[in-house]
Amino acid sequence: MRLGVLLASALAALVAAGCRTAPGGRFPGEPLHLAQLASVGDPARRASMRLVMAGLDADERGRGAEASSSYQRALQVDPNNPYAWLALARQEVFEGDPDRGLAHLDKAQALLGTDERAAAHLAGIRGAGLVAIGRRPLGEPFLREARERAPRAWADGVLDASELR
Repeated sequence: MRLGVLLASALAALVAAGCRTAPGGRFPGEPLHLAQLASVGDPARRASMRLVMAGLDADERGRGAEASSSYQRALQVDPNNPYAWLALARQEVFEGDPDRGLAHLDKAQALLGTDERAAAHLAGIRGAGLVAIGRRPLGEPFLREARERAPRAWADGVLDASELR
């Protein structure tokens, strides 16, 4: 009997620990960082992720053309890599063609489904893209959501390559 009560208490504590939300916020956990996923998946996904990481490194150094080339090669290796689409969308929205970036974001979102870790970045990139194409009233709610979900990454309304890395 005592063992059963002890096990039930331990299980309740573990469940409660896993269900905590961020202090002051309603969203759990940290936002997506692609480095955490670089070694996950089949060989094609891992090879594609290495190219995405190389692209983010190039983006951080201000080498946009090199970064874009890495993201495109990542998609050639694995066209269903949502993180390659996400990185390419981020680059286009903030440094290139926001309309094209939003199209890439749609592909990323379709592949990611309901991945909560990516929700802040999906919302923020969408909001920034809408603002960039002159649709601020539509974009602002997405940017607010991104700031709520990931205040450190989205406080300035921009997702740098290092913040996605």
